[in-house]
Amino acid sequence: MRKKIMIITIVIVVLVFATAGIIYYLSLQPFYKPGVVAAGKNLRGPLTPPAQPAGSEIWLVEGDIELAHFSAGNGPTNVLIIHGGPGQPYRHPWHGLEALEDEYTFHYYDQRGCGGSTRPIDRFESRNMYQNMKDLEQSLGMGAQLADIERIRQILGEEKLILIGHSWGGFLASLYAVEFPEHVEKLILVSPANMLVMPQPESDSDLFASVRTRLPEDQLAEYDAFMKEYFDFNSLFQKSEADLVSMNEQFGAYYLSIMGASETDIIDQGRPGGWMVWAPYISIGRRYDYRPALEGINVPVLVIHGAGDMQSEAASRLYAEAFSNAEFVVIRNAGHFSPDEQPGQFATVVGAFLAGR
Repeated sequence: MRKKIMIITIVIVVLVFATAGIIYYLSLQPFYKPGVVAAGKNLRGPLTPPAQPAGSEIWLVEGDIELAHFSAGNGPTNVLIIHGGPGQPYRHPWHGLEALEDEYTFHYYDQRGCGGSTRPIDRFESRNMYQNMKDLEQSLGMGAQLADIERIRQILGEEKLILIGHSWGGFLASLYAVEFPEHVEKLILVSPANMLVMPQPESDSDLFASVRTRLPEDQLAEYDAFMKEYFDFNSLFQKSEADLVSMNEQFGAYYLSIMGASETDIIDQGRPGGWMVWAPYISIGRRYDYRPALEGINVPVLVIHGAGDMQSEAASRLYAEAFSNAEFVVIRNAGHFSPDEQPGQFATVVGAFLAGR
């Protein structure tokens, strides 16, 4: 009997380690690969948006997915602003674009799964982790977010879009240009997230590690425990949307606590995403290099870096080096939110780029 119990125990231990190994392997593999969105693959809806409801204040990108949005300016040229995070939408227009509002109309929107947009998933009932990962990726992952940009282009009635992406939004805008280069007029990437390559070339460029290095000593144990739970993918699918929103709000509190007063004062963002934050990470996996996909994109690209950004200048320069037709500008006395920290400098740089000067 004792021998039987020992055998059963060994089998259980082996299965546990095998399951952990499979989960780790799956976490390394990307669901998203450049080109799949343009090909219409792995999407939960068509690339053509439904007819827009008359008089509606939302963008209907799928039959059951609405995107909250607002605009600033009354110029003849549309510009789409892609927010960062993932899952950190804006509540107000950027001060750094106010001087350009007579020439352009700037459209801000909440990506699906955050802010005032549709959150299609509350919780998962299935215990099939791989199927849950697939469902999450298809509903809120990279493909879904990139497809929404293409649908917005069609809703706006533009053959080509001018895109301004901030932080995570800069990464998203870059991959949209990979999927639909024929529909991009210009790209402006503001402090684009250090996500082009994983693992990241610079060990000090990891956002979560960077936050830790700036926290006071007495918060480190608490932060480490929080990070352990934050990245516990084994228990991820036991959580709800509300649970994950709460965790993202908690990380946001850590982030704000280590920022300068000037940056903290200008941040006024909408309700963060829950599942939407984890979905892109599952989409792209933990080992990839998107730089080769950017090399063939010949649209004009402007990369802007705040001189005091917590993210290194080298990380932002990766984008300028990857695109074949890019220029790089550093905004003085600014951090990660240069459009609002130095609106005058920002407007001058962006205005000159958009005007082709």
